[in-house]
Amino acid sequence: MQEQKTNISAYLPLRARVEKVSRLTDREKLFTVSVPTGLKLRYSPGQFFMAGLPGYGEAPFSITSACLSPEDTTFELGIREVGNLSAAIHRLVSGDSLWIRGPFGRGFDVSGFAGKDALFIAGGIGMVPMRSLIKTLAWQGAGNKYTVIYGAKTPEELLFRDEMEGWRDKGFDVKLTIDKPHPDWSGNVGVVTTLIPGVRLDPEKTVAIIIGPPIMYKFVIMSLKEKGLGPEAILVSLERRMKCGLGKCGHCQIHSSYVCQEGPVYKLSELKDMPEAL
Repeated sequence: MQEQKTNISAYLPLRARVEKVSRLTDREKLFTVSVPTGLKLRYSPGQFFMAGLPGYGEAPFSITSACLSPEDTTFELGIREVGNLSAAIHRLVSGDSLWIRGPFGRGFDVSGFAGKDALFIAGGIGMVPMRSLIKTLAWQGAGNKYTVIYGAKTPEELLFRDEMEGWRDKGFDVKLTIDKPHPDWSGNVGVVTTLIPGVRLDPEKTVAIIIGPPIMYKFVIMSLKEKGLGPEAILVSLERRMKCGLGKCGHCQIHSSYVCQEGPVYKLSELKDMPEAL
């Protein structure tokens, strides 16, 4: 899996500029962030930045945009308000500064999707990093069969619904679900695994990608195995309590693997000796 490089220091936080802030849900906001002129911004879907503010510390946040051009100077972060740092970031407005390091981690090797169909399965805020991969493949226009399964607790918590019609125009089959019945919802009700049996796929040419809360991984993987997918064809993105991004602090360590360096994207086959990962 490839990892794209940037000339932003991995050790010294860089002052970046918040260009735009958009409300996604009651708890999530989308931040468009720019780096100073002259810096090369390179990243892969699935990677993350360490982002922070003086006095509040820093934390890892998944990239949700796609790096489509060598001239790109902006990227997007989807951030949920869950603590002091994220609450402080949510108070930022256009023109404010955000301090970043990265990008870090091993993302998705986009070249590995050539000639393959893809089944994207996301739950909740897992759509934030998944969107980066979807937008990258949509931009490439490879013409493969792409199916998106996405679920959240309520209709209001489904992220980027306003963009999904555009994904459909690009040939993506988008299937949405919510956990429980809701008066404003006429679509599928149930967890994401309820939609997998209805998906027709060729296990010899399909790659499945799973990003979501840890509780869903085991059951989604079981459903995919029933469809005939092997561990080499199943990709997962793991979130851990990452602190340094450099594989030094040990906070993200799973057995002998450091998620901030060797992940967060793994083939399921790479986790066979790390049962605690899932």
